[in-house]
Amino acid sequence: MSAAPKFAHVVFQTGQPTAMRDWYCAVLDGHTVYQDDALCFITYDEEHHRVALLTPPARLEAKTPVTAAAHHVAYTFAGLDDLLARYEQLKEQGIRPAVCIAHGVTTSMYYRDPDTNFVELQIDNFAEPDQATAYMHGPEYGGDSVGPAFDPEAMRVARRAGATVEQLTDRSWALAAGLPSPMQVLSGAS
Repeated sequence: MSAAPKFAHVVFQTGQPTAMRDWYCAVLDGHTVYQDDALCFITYDEEHHRVALLTPPARLEAKTPVTAAAHHVAYTFAGLDDLLARYEQLKEQGIRPAVCIAHGVTTSMYYRDPDTNFVELQIDNFAEPDQATAYMHGPEYGGDSVGPAFDPEAMRVARRAGATVEQLTDRSWALAAGLPSPMQVLSGAS
């Protein structure tokens, strides 16, 4: 059996290096390690870089909803209070999620960077990966693998009012709001 690799970094090709740098530093609470006209390296932990921005010396075409590309990169927080704290921090900077989804396996907030790439900020709703896998093979997930949208502001208010993590990460809490399907946003149609 071969050794398992560890995730190192993601690289985005961009024609907007300053906007992308500022956005990723804000969203990840990171900082620039190095930047020149071609490359920018950003980190938020002990790694020398987790996000890199490559700026080619040519004009880039904008991505469209029908462009084949990676869909999103996801970052996991330790718990719901940490995720909601980041939501508040970003909201104060004018950065709001494009859509929030109660996947069941995770509770997730999807943001769009300046190049319209999605970044998912999430928490795992199960303590062990085997529990999450079992849930994915169950009837609730089988009936709707994406899950319902939720309002992050309503979640923040409910949490401050005493709602438990278990209540707020259960799909029934999100379903009660009756928000539109998140698929329009996830697919880039809106």
